[in-house]
Amino acid sequence: MVDLEPGRAPDGAGAERLLAALDPEQRTVATSLTGPVVVLAGAGTGKTRAITHRIAYGTAVGAYPPNSVLAVTFTTRAAGEMRGRLRALGATAVQARTFHSAALRQAQYFWPKVTGTALPPIAENRMGLVAEAAGRLQLGGDTARLRDLLGELSWAKVSNVSPEEYPTVAAARGREVAGLEPAAVARVLTGYEEVKRERERIDFDDILLCTVSLLADHPEVADEVRRTYRHVVVDEYQDVSPLQESLLRLWVGERGDLCVVGDPAQTIHSFAGARADYLTGFARRHPGATVVRLVRDYRSTPQVVEIANKVMAARPAGDASGRLEAVTLQAQRPPGPAPELAVADDEAAEAEQVAEWLRAQHEAGVDWREMAVLFRINAQSPAYEAALADRDVPYLVRGAERFYERAEVRQALGA
Repeated sequence: MVDLEPGRAPDGAGAERLLAALDPEQRTVATSLTGPVVVLAGAGTGKTRAITHRIAYGTAVGAYPPNSVLAVTFTTRAAGEMRGRLRALGATAVQARTFHSAALRQAQYFWPKVTGTALPPIAENRMGLVAEAAGRLQLGGDTARLRDLLGELSWAKVSNVSPEEYPTVAAARGREVAGLEPAAVARVLTGYEEVKRERERIDFDDILLCTVSLLADHPEVADEVRRTYRHVVVDEYQDVSPLQESLLRLWVGERGDLCVVGDPAQTIHSFAGARADYLTGFARRHPGATVVRLVRDYRSTPQVVEIANKVMAARPAGDASGRLEAVTLQAQRPPGPAPELAVADDEAAEAEQVAEWLRAQHEAGVDWREMAVLFRINAQSPAYEAALADRDVPYLVRGAERFYERAEVRQALGA
């Protein structure tokens, strides 16, 4: 039973139209309006559709004042897509932001109230700050080393690992950075913070740290945020870091009105501190949570889904302590051609095989524009670009800068 806001009449017809567009599992998500709720959503199962309809349905029946909902995700693009879908569904006043955007907005508002000064500006050139810190310690190096140090600095922050703790934690977890000892990396982390203080700057990760500090150390700030945002939804929850989880708990407090959505099989930010066990252990941490599994795959053919399920079935099984495992997908599309599987010895060989296969398809009459190469992360791009170029295969990189057009690569090649 949904409790309506005083004075708010439900739009019954509109609400039913929202539900009519959903499959049974998505409908369960949309109608589970009180938290905690955890949605295990396999690839292509319509998770964004489910959670945006949940928010829209909640506002349509009066369960949620639209401006009391905060929906957070991880990329600006995903947040923009969510806002667009919510507008199309009539939920225009809902806040849909990235973690950092939501945190920055709060920090900029509350920091002056608490400290009497404006929130420090965000550093525009983090690489330069890292280079200065490493240089002071005579640990400077090339761009690759500095980039690795910057990545490790971010990992330490979002993992709540201080410079003092870093050597022990890094050694225990087998983390290596550009051939430097953990103690040397820790000195760079300390030096980086000193450079920032001298410049009176904060960095991208400090946005979350500042907001966590405001909420944790000032109950009046936390109370005001919780009064403003009484319903919190998190997309791609499998990719939250310890710092983001700390912020999320401070946002929600003891209220527990939280809906999280994710797929432990799709964690791609572990290198940056993400921990899928926040998702898989959600029901254990929140007894009585509603658990919904989205299993109907609308994206791929049965042949592709079958392979995906076999790959996931081969993964080690979880323990019996209430952990939530990845879903087994059910294909909804008509049958298609059987996928062809190939094995390569290394990344370069794989890229060469793909390039040769594309050229063979073209020689058999397939237009270049009808073929595509999909890869998971931008770091895979250079090998494919080199293999395609070597075989005169024309290509266009979408969603990333072409490797050979990057400034540091052009410099190295003397371009």
